[in-house]
Amino acid sequence: MGAKGVRIARSQEELNGFTRNLLKDVKALERMLEEDLFDTEVIHIGAEQEICLVDENFKPAPKSLELLRKLKNPSFTTELAKFNLEANLSPIPFSGNCFSSIENEIHSLLDNLSAAASELDISPVLTGILPTIRKFDLEASNLTPMDRYYALIEAIENLRGKIYELRLEGLDELNIKHHSALVEACNTSFQVHLQVTPDEFVEKYNTALAIAAPVMAISSNSPMLFGKRLWNETRIALFQQSIDTRITGEHLRYTSPRVTFGNAWLKNSILDLIREDIVRFKILLTTDVDEDVIQSLDEGVTPKLKALNIHNSTVYRWNRPCYGISPNGKPHLRIENRILPAGPTVVDEVANSAFWLGLMNGLSEVYPDITKKIDFDDAKSNFLKAAKLGLGAKFYWVNQKIINDTELIEKELLPIAKQGLKKTGVSDSDITKYLDVIAERNETSRTGARWILESYTKLVKHSSKEEATTALVASMYKNQTTNQPVSSWSLAQADDMNEWSHSAFLVEEFMTTDIFTVTKEDIPEFSADMMDWQKLRYLPIENDNGELIGLITHRELLRYFADCYKNGMKNPKKLDEIMIKKPITIKPEQTIVEAMEIMMENNIGSLPVVNNGKLVGLITEANFLNITSSLLKRLKRKKAKALLEELPKSEQNGSENGSVNKNTAKS
Repeated sequence: MGAKGVRIARSQEELNGFTRNLLKDVKALERMLEEDLFDTEVIHIGAEQEICLVDENFKPAPKSLELLRKLKNPSFTTELAKFNLEANLSPIPFSGNCFSSIENEIHSLLDNLSAAASELDISPVLTGILPTIRKFDLEASNLTPMDRYYALIEAIENLRGKIYELRLEGLDELNIKHHSALVEACNTSFQVHLQVTPDEFVEKYNTALAIAAPVMAISSNSPMLFGKRLWNETRIALFQQSIDTRITGEHLRYTSPRVTFGNAWLKNSILDLIREDIVRFKILLTTDVDEDVIQSLDEGVTPKLKALNIHNSTVYRWNRPCYGISPNGKPHLRIENRILPAGPTVVDEVANSAFWLGLMNGLSEVYPDITKKIDFDDAKSNFLKAAKLGLGAKFYWVNQKIINDTELIEKELLPIAKQGLKKTGVSDSDITKYLDVIAERNETSRTGARWILESYTKLVKHSSKEEATTALVASMYKNQTTNQPVSSWSLAQADDMNEWSHSAFLVEEFMTTDIFTVTKEDIPEFSADMMDWQKLRYLPIENDNGELIGLITHRELLRYFADCYKNGMKNPKKLDEIMIKKPITIKPEQTIVEAMEIMMENNIGSLPVVNNGKLVGLITEANFLNITSSLLKRLKRKKAKALLEELPKSEQNGSENGSVNKNTAKS
């Protein structure tokens, strides 16, 4: 997708021409395999670091293009959304201190990025899904304005339409519609590449499928989206649904999603995967191809296989086969691991990659043909369990053995990974450092996902959901600067936010979405009981299409029942006769300051939130009381902290241990 000139085919003739080039690339790849032309001298590894950009309120900051202009660093490039960036690391030999080198390079890039970002009042954050991301952030205005991104979105919409449905269940439930594939941009990952020789490709690829579940479980870091607690690695389901070009039908015919774990073990060669992806998935994008790949081979020149790479970039296997050209001019094959999320820290990410690479290099020593030990369907089932449950799931392992993932990691996989890294010549210091991070995380069961969920549960008991998610991101950022593994992090606290401005928040972040409604045909008595039972002061009235047509308040009901009492309970009315027929409304993307001004100017206590005519929420005085309460609590904590800092150190230590002087505490 980094190639220039990528576009949707403008005609069937152009599409047919690209298809011919694609088929020629497959023939060229087959010939290169037959003639043993691939680079096998030095095995390299590499990685891609995806990054979220946040503003001073820890919300997505769509400033990637301005930031890239300041950086002037070729290692950084755009991502689909303007609030994300990607850093491409240098490929290095898979030996020695390779993981320390990767960690040092990422730190260097992030230091460079942070310095430039500070001039724009933004910061980089490493996380699988940013907890503060809002549906409003995924509007078309935040799509990075590049032809290849426009082309990709248009191609997907041409196949499936412009309405995207997201359905996910975890502790909470998410069931929404969206009108842009930009929802995929919620995901940020740490993609690891392993160069593989043609002879080992089948074995290594099947190994990648078999170990995907435990690697996913120990690395999970994406449990929240739009304030909902969903899968431990929500990226997996979100990516599949956001890029899914399938449409529902009445029959049971199977069609594979473009984001896929796969359908079977690999049997013969990389060509099986390439051919399957061509026959299963329609061509989304094309480009001009000037090279005659067969002629290049005849002349001893390694072909670029441009058409093949373009199509491969639009099929999203979680373990993706890749073709490339090494610095020595020879072609090479890689397996790209796409399951690892970004974050929680650089050391965590590098530890995840060391664990995966060690297993990739060591599993075949223990299980020479893993496909004879584990059913493919079990490997796929394990993967989905790990994505949903994170660490703590039970897997089907070799010979149908059912085992808890933490036990599997401790007793089998960590020793295998250690031997796999030793086998390729990785230094003992790197092996110890990074596998110890995995071991500690496994022992404490403190993954990034677990930390987020535990922190959020603690925070939301004493603050609003918006304050809780903001505190999460603030704490992530603070902890990432220390580069301490997530297993050692304390839970997030409200004070981690420092200064926090409520004025920048949107209505959709504070509105009540669990709303009760009635219809215009309902009787007032039903509305009165509903308000009494649920302790409500306002009831929106909507039609069968979910469109707001009125609002009933406790005042209207009091007036109605007072009139009924006066006239002897004669002439009962329906709600459409007493409701406010044209209530003042607000849009979800407006700010809470605008909402407050509207309510004060019109002397009203409730604002229905409407999007495209549909009722999506309600904002009332109670929402602003919560905001005021959180601000007062923050001021109180800030004052207490300032008083504590004024005490002598000896008294500070006593205070921190719970022995604050009573007189001091009173003051």
